[in-house]
Amino acid sequence: MRSSDPAAPAFVQLAAHPLRWRLLTELAASDYRVRELVERAGQPQNLVSYHLRLLRDGGLVTARRSSFDARDSYYHLDLEQCARALGNAGTALHPALGVALTPPPPPSLPAARRPAVLFACTGNSARSPIAEALLRHRTDGRVEVTSAGSHPKPRLHADAVQLLREQHGIDISRQRPRHLDTLFGRRFDYVISLCDKVREVCPDFGDQAQLIHWSIPDPATARDPDPVGYPAFARTAAEIDSRIRYLLPLLVPTPQEVQP
Repeated sequence: MRSSDPAAPAFVQLAAHPLRWRLLTELAASDYRVRELVERAGQPQNLVSYHLRLLRDGGLVTARRSSFDARDSYYHLDLEQCARALGNAGTALHPALGVALTPPPPPSLPAARRPAVLFACTGNSARSPIAEALLRHRTDGRVEVTSAGSHPKPRLHADAVQLLREQHGIDISRQRPRHLDTLFGRRFDYVISLCDKVREVCPDFGDQAQLIHWSIPDPATARDPDPVGYPAFARTAAEIDSRIRYLLPLLVPTPQEVQP
C-alpha cells in the first residue's frame, strides 16, 4: 500500500476491532457498568476498560457516575454521534452513501399490535413521567406506555410539567406519581429504568419483559457546572427524547407478529 493512501475513517478503525464492536452492540441495547460488560463480553476487566477508554476518546461512548454507588460508572453509547460518524464514513467512501446512511424518520407503528412499555425511576415525578409523555406523544398513543416509581413523590415536579407544556405542547398536570407495586401482574414488553437506584430494586415483571437501563441523573438534584432548575429539566428531556427516537424502531413488530 502506498504511504499516500488515505487511512480508514476513525469510526471504521474503532468499530472494526471485534471486542470494541461487541461493546458497541451491548451498549446499543442498554447502559451497563464495567463489570457487566466484562461478564457479557467474556473478557478480562483490564482489556474491557482499555477498549472502553478508546471508545470514549473517540466520542462514541460516555460514562456517568452511578447515583446508586458512586464508585461505579454507567457507560452509554451516544447513538447520535454514532449516526454522524457512520454517515461521515459512508461519505468518505462515496458521497452518495452519506445520504443513504442518514437516519430515517421515526416509523409509523401498526395499530394491530400495541407494545407495552414501562418507564421507572425513584420518585416518578420527573424522568419517568417525561419519558412516558414523550413516547406516547411520538407514537400518537399506539404504544401502551406507563411510568411508576419505587418511592413515588406526592406530586409531579413543577418544572417537568412546565417543560412538557412549553416545549412539546403536552399537559400532564393532572397526572399523579404511582408506585411500582400497583403494576404487579401487568405484562410489559420493555421495562426501562431511568435511574440507577431504581434499577437495583425494580420488581420482576416476567421473562417476557426486555430490561433496558438509561442512566440519567435526577434533574431535581442536578450537580454539575450548568444551572440547575428548569435548565436541568430541559437537558434531561432532550436526552430522553433522543433515546426514545432510537427506541422507536425496536417497538415495531416483525411481520410475523402483526396479526392479519
